[in-house]
Amino acid sequence: MNAAAVGLAGLCVLLLTGCGMHANPRYDPARPHHTPDGFRNIDPDARIGEGFWRWQWARRTAGLPPPPAASHRDWRVAPDLALLQTPAGNPSVTWIGHATVLVRLGGINVLTDPHFSERASPVGFAGPKRFHPPGVALSDLPAIHAVVISHSHYDHLDVDSVRLLHQRSGGSLHFFVPLGLKAWFADLGIDTVTELDWWEQGELGGVRFTLTPVQHWSARSLFDRNRTLWGGWAIRAPDLNFYFAGDTGYSGDFKETARRLGPFDLAALPIGAYAPRWFMRAQHVDPAEAVQIHRDLGARQSLGVHWGAFEMADEALDQAPHDLAAARQAAGLAEDAFFVLRVGETRRLERPPGGG
Repeated sequence: MNAAAVGLAGLCVLLLTGCGMHANPRYDPARPHHTPDGFRNIDPDARIGEGFWRWQWARRTAGLPPPPAASHRDWRVAPDLALLQTPAGNPSVTWIGHATVLVRLGGINVLTDPHFSERASPVGFAGPKRFHPPGVALSDLPAIHAVVISHSHYDHLDVDSVRLLHQRSGGSLHFFVPLGLKAWFADLGIDTVTELDWWEQGELGGVRFTLTPVQHWSARSLFDRNRTLWGGWAIRAPDLNFYFAGDTGYSGDFKETARRLGPFDLAALPIGAYAPRWFMRAQHVDPAEAVQIHRDLGARQSLGVHWGAFEMADEALDQAPHDLAAARQAAGLAEDAFFVLRVGETRRLERPPGGG
């Protein structure tokens, strides 16, 4: 290692060790997921990120991920814009791509982790590039009333998408975010933000938003790891009880979420970015674990998301639905119980008689 490299490494160590100097303004020692300078997972054995460079070297030398099948390029449908532009009546869900879904419930339109940019990256010329355009262009969306953000990673919190959605709404769009992210929105001039801790609730138009625990992490640079919280969202309206997991490894949090807030009519659960398991297990579920979460939540139906858009792991972009089908069959679930949509596809949702 030459002198310049040694100096750069030393500077990085200095900056990284200085991260602990930033106090967590919402620190509550009675809450086990709080730390003086940020947040942590409940499970002390959930060690996330160990072996990153070993994984990067192994995938590079093995030429991973493999390319998707040619048919994956046709994994799109023309969105039903006429339906989406009508007032939100019967509940429905539209997969826009990756972790972005449009949910119509309780008379309002809600977006999860909106991402409409070409790359999931802090820069526009590098980083994971979108394989498909968004299933619904941002300019074709109906009026959006609320956005939920699960955590700060670039494939879930995209600055251009947030800024454009805010501008498009004339400043009326409301954002629900985990602890620590309100300041990020304030830097963009956005103050219509409700910031919540795990199990805290906000409300908009008679629809209740609750941030729930999941096992993951946060960062937008080398220097802010776990400075902001992460979580899933339970969204309850009179006509639909919906759950969005964001990103997560498998944990016991979902059974507790079901006990407090379930059962759910629909859950949007991640099924992609899971290989290799030795590295991804603590932070990203695989399809079999997603099926277990479906069961833990008591979900009547689940939608598989977080796949097909960005190459972020070692499996092919189109592998997740195949593994989900196998996991579903092994669990004895009907195809309609845990399904996938094409990019841009909408599914109307009906509660069973007597559903609460």
